[in-house]
Amino acid sequence: MPAASQNALFGMGNPLLDISAVVDKDFLEKYGLKTNDQILAEDKHKAMFEEIVKKFKVEYHAGGSTQNTVKVAQWMIQRPHKVATFFGCIGKDKFGEILKQKAEESHVDAHYYEQSEEPTGTCAACITGDNRSLVANLAAANCYKKDKHLDLEENWELVEKAKVFYIAGFFLTVSLESILKVAKHAAENNKIFSLNLSAPFICQFFKDALMKVMPYVDILFGNETEAAMFAQEQGFETEDIEEIAQKAQALSKVNKKRQRIVVFTQGKEGTVMAEGKDVEMFPVLKIDQSKIVDTNGAGDAFVGGFLSELVQDKTLEECVSAGHYAANVIIRHAGCTFPEKPDFP
Repeated sequence: MPAASQNALFGMGNPLLDISAVVDKDFLEKYGLKTNDQILAEDKHKAMFEEIVKKFKVEYHAGGSTQNTVKVAQWMIQRPHKVATFFGCIGKDKFGEILKQKAEESHVDAHYYEQSEEPTGTCAACITGDNRSLVANLAAANCYKKDKHLDLEENWELVEKAKVFYIAGFFLTVSLESILKVAKHAAENNKIFSLNLSAPFICQFFKDALMKVMPYVDILFGNETEAAMFAQEQGFETEDIEEIAQKAQALSKVNKKRQRIVVFTQGKEGTVMAEGKDVEMFPVLKIDQSKIVDTNGAGDAFVGGFLSELVQDKTLEECVSAGHYAANVIIRHAGCTFPEKPDFP
């Protein structure tokens, strides 16, 4: 099989620095957080970012859903370096410098739009047991501008080099026009455009933006809670995850040369994949509960593993296996971090 080429995988999203800590129930209750959720920070959460640092032992990890995914993909591929490209917006500050350094260490070709109006975005990862509640303060990440970055010739050239595109649904809240420009490029050139539902609130409160992009989506990713909310908002009238996958698969599509593929993970339950009229279930790798450090980044890692094989033209079965392998590794480590090399055949 050919090795992946440089810049073959393109990701665009919200680069965030994860502030991760094991917290207690009182802390979650104080800030009105569910044990397992992803939300955007509101005014009432502002103090939380200071309190978590003061009260708990925090770790800082480079985060942001799409950035995690392309990092994991690059880690799975190993060589050449810079198979994965990443675009997003950061501030000119210490946290921004950390993100640049971490991207470089993971051999991702990151091109950040840097501005000084807003500081680099952060995400509080509040861990309890094997659950994680994520609160994202987008700040700079929300300032990404198509005309200031994506449209620039040297940046658009990287889009043209790519053959697989991946954007987390989270970016729908930031720059729909950037997503559509990339999605249309993919459809017109018969390249693969993939999107993640990312969170129930995206399916619920950003469904207009989501459905503007859906006709361009060749591969749709999501987990069981996102799939359920998506089905509810789309009026699918079913709670059966396999049926939801089929109905999402059948939604209208621009590039008729590719059938849409829908992939829904369900934590420790099997992963569902709808392709054409078929729906298949793939069991995940077994893991002893005591080996799970935290599940933050597991979904991102699954997609990273999947895309690492896709970009090397492997079969969909191999893509799912690689996704399961990567997720299994990530949950043994804090945040979306991993050992030096993968041990994947």
